Amino acid sequence: QVQLLESGGGSVQAGGSLRLSCTVSRYTSTRYFMGWFRQAPGKEREGVASIADDGGTTYADSVKARFTISLYNGRDTLYLVMTGLKPEDTAMYYCAASYARRSDLYSLIPNEYTFWGRGTQVTVSS
Repeated sequence: QVQLLESGGGSVQAGGSLRLSCTVSRYTSTRYFMGWFRQAPGKEREGVASIADDGGTTYADSVKARFTISLYNGRDTLYLVMTGLKPEDTAMYYCAASYARRSDLYSLIPNEYTFWGRGTQVTVSS
């Protein structure tokens, strides 16, 4: 059972930056795709960024050119570097992972993920 633990959230002013980390443990040699999601109060969970097993990435239009997803040391740690933060980026951010049938698969759809972390709060003030 893959375990995910997020960290790095906090409060910043608009225009600031944060780096979220997700420590990954108990994964096997199976292929995975991984992603970052966020959920603001009263809103549905939305995909922010995803990375395929082969390193391919995709981003939500709202964060393109501002956020960067990456994996460190294979799958030990998943990062989300967030720059140019806006008040509308305020949300609980979750790390997620799922088995992949192919190495080039990624997804921004929450229902396609099996494993989830507990989240880390990001608050951006204007």
